[in-house]
Amino acid sequence: MKKCTLLLFVLLSFASCKNDPKETENKEVVTEETETVEQDTKPTKSSFRVSPIRHATMVITWDETTIYVDPVGGVNAFKNFEAPDLILITDVDPEHLSVETLQGLDTSKAKIIVPQVVADKMPSEFDTQIDVLNNGEMKERFGFAVEAIPMYNLRAESLKFHEKGRGNGYVLEKNGKRVYISGDTEDIPEMLALQNIDIAFVCMSLPYTMTEVQAANAVATFSPRIVYPYSYRGATGISNIEVFKARLKSIGEGRTQVVALNWYQ
Repeated sequence: MKKCTLLLFVLLSFASCKNDPKETENKEVVTEETETVEQDTKPTKSSFRVSPIRHATMVITWDETTIYVDPVGGVNAFKNFEAPDLILITDVDPEHLSVETLQGLDTSKAKIIVPQVVADKMPSEFDTQIDVLNNGEMKERFGFAVEAIPMYNLRAESLKFHEKGRGNGYVLEKNGKRVYISGDTEDIPEMLALQNIDIAFVCMSLPYTMTEVQAANAVATFSPRIVYPYSYRGATGISNIEVFKARLKSIGEGRTQVVALNWYQ
């Protein structure tokens, strides 16, 4: 890994990451990460870059497609990025849905994939762009299969935050590469049952989602090749990513690489 003052590029090979697991941490102000995947059967390469904006908000550049996830924070947060082709919104909470931000962005070419609870909050100007996905449903857009994965709470004291069926996590798949975005959830059976996930974005925050240990146990179960802790600020502050990494290292048998980016600048 090579660190620069303002920009970090980490080149990760999917062909070798299971055999050589590492932990990567970045604390720079501006973070970009590039992952290049070279298929054994094809001479072409697939690029994957994630740029954290804050908390649950990110921009993913996957080959030539620009994907905004939970775009909030105002237009200026996205001024250095291409206009989105695809927008994924997980839930209706203000940290996931900002109609004002969406209205300020150039979404003219974008499809916006949302759960019904979000669609109900969207102004009519977006009607032709919205695709509603209920848990378990799938659509194909821009060469990607997008599946809505449930996200909800399990602990009795947290059931009021995210009830089952309201919001969506997502699995995106293209050319056999699968990326999971958890949304706000606990270690639910639907997460533990995921298969063949290459990259996972997994939340951990109390009391709204799950503890660092819960998250590590879940990741060790469905074994993505790479995991990005994200959405890890709760009511009591920032979750301890070191606890997550230590727990995953102790039980995960080195199957998953942890990449810790700075989501809270």
